[in-house]
Amino acid sequence: MTTIKNIVLVHGGFVDGSGWQGVYDHLTADGYRVAVVQNPTLSLAGDVAATRQILDGLDGPAVLVGHSYGGVVITEAGTHPNVAALAYITAFAPDKGESVNSLIADPPPGAPVPPILPPQDGYLFLERDKFAASFAADVPEQQAAFMADSQVPWGVEALEGAATEPAWQTRPSWYLVATDDRMIPPPAQRAMAERAGATVSETPGSHAVYVSRPAVVAAVIAQAAQGLNGRS
Repeated sequence: MTTIKNIVLVHGGFVDGSGWQGVYDHLTADGYRVAVVQNPTLSLAGDVAATRQILDGLDGPAVLVGHSYGGVVITEAGTHPNVAALAYITAFAPDKGESVNSLIADPPPGAPVPPILPPQDGYLFLERDKFAASFAADVPEQQAAFMADSQVPWGVEALEGAATEPAWQTRPSWYLVATDDRMIPPPAQRAMAERAGATVSETPGSHAVYVSRPAVVAAVIAQAAQGLNGRS
């Protein structure tokens, strides 16, 4: 039986890795070694390479965690030999040939439409004045405003990047559904989690649940690590 002590966190679009700080604090306090990938979100291939670079440097098995578009990244990077399990935090979990673009092409009836502005030179941003309501409704107002004003350009190429060998087909997975998410509809989250055979938890929370409820998110990640520790 292998003890899982390594955690690797992968952020999604429009944000950077600093949003993981609360989750990082909880996990490191519990004795986990946590690495945060600063993936550029310009292309799926580039983000997978950035993630694999971190995985290459580990001294043992890890739980690989992705939020939002980061779920596509961990689905593709998670076949790395140091990945023992996957944890999806209100994230995309594509099957072979699927991308963010294909997964959002047919939203459920009545689902909120994320306020994504038209591409500018190949990059996407969320409309600043609607950022908080759509992405971070349960984050303190000043913090949500900062997130809106510090957006990272999300490359259109990243949205088009398709999974080739979904890691959830060969790795156990956990999934946290944020029931108040207005970026990825909760029914879509549940469907992807079910398809992946994930162990599912649900919590009230916005798309930025990893910022607003870090203890809940950290607990799901710890469950993944502990669940693996209990496997023969």
